[in-house]
Amino acid sequence: MHLVPVIMAGGTGSRLWPMSRELKPKQFLPLVDGGRSMLQATVERLDGLDTAPLIVICNEDHRFLAAEQLRTGPDGLQATLILEPVGRNTAPAIALAALQALQHNPGALLLVLAADHLILDVQAFQAAVKQAQALAEVGKLVTFGVVATHPETGYGYVERGVALPQGGFAVSRFVEKPNAQTAQTYLDSGCYYWNSGMFLLGAQRYLDELSRWQPAMVVACRQAMAEAQTDLDFVRVGRTAFEACPADSVDYAVMEKTADAAVVPLEAGWSDVGSWSALWEVSARDAQGNACRGDVLQHDSRNTIVYAEDRLVTTVGVDHLVVVETADAVLVAHKDRVQDVKKIVERLKAQHRPEPLNHREVYRPWGVYDSIDQGERYQVKRITVKPGAKLSLQMHHHRAEHWIVVSGTARVTNGDQTLIVTENQSTYIPVGQIHSLENPGVIPLELIEVQSGSYLGEDDIVRFEDRYGRVPKGVA
Repeated sequence: MHLVPVIMAGGTGSRLWPMSRELKPKQFLPLVDGGRSMLQATVERLDGLDTAPLIVICNEDHRFLAAEQLRTGPDGLQATLILEPVGRNTAPAIALAALQALQHNPGALLLVLAADHLILDVQAFQAAVKQAQALAEVGKLVTFGVVATHPETGYGYVERGVALPQGGFAVSRFVEKPNAQTAQTYLDSGCYYWNSGMFLLGAQRYLDELSRWQPAMVVACRQAMAEAQTDLDFVRVGRTAFEACPADSVDYAVMEKTADAAVVPLEAGWSDVGSWSALWEVSARDAQGNACRGDVLQHDSRNTIVYAEDRLVTTVGVDHLVVVETADAVLVAHKDRVQDVKKIVERLKAQHRPEPLNHREVYRPWGVYDSIDQGERYQVKRITVKPGAKLSLQMHHHRAEHWIVVSGTARVTNGDQTLIVTENQSTYIPVGQIHSLENPGVIPLELIEVQSGSYLGEDDIVRFEDRYGRVPKGVA
């Protein structure tokens, strides 16, 4: 049977704000490895397993970010990106992946992984996958149970039952997040594992079980895939059908109800990196227990995690703190209260502030822009366009733009004119003028854009042509 990796790359990781934000959440960040994002590390973890081309499930907002990170992954990597128009939790997402896999592999086994988990021991992980595969081949729906190292109250647990001939155990029951006393009881018994949220199951076997317990979900997913359209590297499922799909997790929809749930123990240095304290636990630390990244200077500080993205951060005489500095926000929190970071994010959203949504640097399929200054009726951006990339042919109703090339070569469409603009040259785009920007060179194009006008929002874009298939109006 073919093993098809399915990587779930949704979610916003709000407890890791201000590094993790809605349009660039933790799965796309190099939180643990300085060079690789967590998604890229998840893909590389598969190297050595005999797998079919992988399936990545993400939402519309992250499609180009996911595609770019996969493009820069291992040589020869083949992936299908399924785009969810709305979030409906994990059970429908896996159903979409199962339907996609069955188009090419009638006997497909799905290895369902989260894009934002850390696994330190890849060899142990792959050994557990092979054991789970043997169970899935005889019809079991397998979850990976992380061998508990402490009485954790932030995870659900899986209680193991009888040992199975192929290895692993039948699942006795799933239990919700316990209190501290109950978690200690689970740890002492040795019969409970942390629920990792990773699975290995037959694609058709999963759909059969889901049809038994959630038939409306399968009907909606089948209809959504029947209406799917291929767009560049993406599979866009039917919006209306998927919006009508019931929302539920795979645990509640299937795993807690099926008679064929199995668990394979996993002891591989796993973490869901779900908070700043969890990240501190898996990070390299100095003799005083401090985990630091960036330009950090500390004196008489202990058990801290300090992330400096944009400037020097110093601490003096502090203990058990989280300090995170980005270009537009700073977080200071006690390590025991990091679960409440999401409450700050909720308040920022209620105030309609941009900080929960975007970093100051914003990635687009053609490159990146950095909003370096803004005020009343003006905004300044530093724009980098990848070689061969092109912004859409567009116009703005409310703003004019000045473009000054810093390095590289720009091919500019400005109304009826097409001109080449090189280093230290500039051009002016009046309000309402149709225009476009392209990098025809082999090195990145860098320019400064000065916007001026009565409204400078990113939704003041009317697109006429776009090679990336984005919607005609607004930023997407």
